[in-house]
Amino acid sequence: MVDQLADTLLTLIRSRRSIRRYRPDPVPRETIDQLLEAARWAPSAHNRQPWRFAVITSLEARQRLATAMGERLGADRSRDDDPPDVVERDVRRSYDRIVNAPLIIAVCLSMRDMDRYPDERRASAEKTMSIQSVAMAVQNLLLLAHALGLGACWMCAPLFCPDIVRETLLLPDDWEAQALITIGTPADEGKPRGRDPFISKTVYPG
Repeated sequence: MVDQLADTLLTLIRSRRSIRRYRPDPVPRETIDQLLEAARWAPSAHNRQPWRFAVITSLEARQRLATAMGERLGADRSRDDDPPDVVERDVRRSYDRIVNAPLIIAVCLSMRDMDRYPDERRASAEKTMSIQSVAMAVQNLLLLAHALGLGACWMCAPLFCPDIVRETLLLPDDWEAQALITIGTPADEGKPRGRDPFISKTVYPG
């Protein structure tokens, strides 16, 4: 029984793909709750659970967010002196990915309940632990989405404009956007991505 469970889990992990194209079917509220339930059982530093989730289902909200983030993306790329047609294409791709997903979960970090230190070294370590905790919650969410037959994709774009995400979604001041998770019924199977053998990135010092 244990071996069978382990094989099932490993198969699930190996078969998960980043899905970027979805059918328009809405994701039921009970399914959203299941995803968030999986996320909250991730391990976290001091068990403080620093993750926060903003669930976005309406087209109007997705359009508003995609437009605001696109404006910041375009401005940043233009300052880099990138060709206007390349900038426009990048902004359009980002807009379409957000707007065309029936469900967006904005994953945020809050340091409100984390330990505070007077020195930068320990304060930085505490922030890193909190970010790692949020990332583990996202992995739980992504795996359950896959197990439920949904497609999902992790978008890290909010790291470049956390203020835009917070202001557009009217989030609390202590919520720092880390990622957008696009979710929906897959419109395709995604692209399989290989992985390097673990042995090529592993040492056994003890």
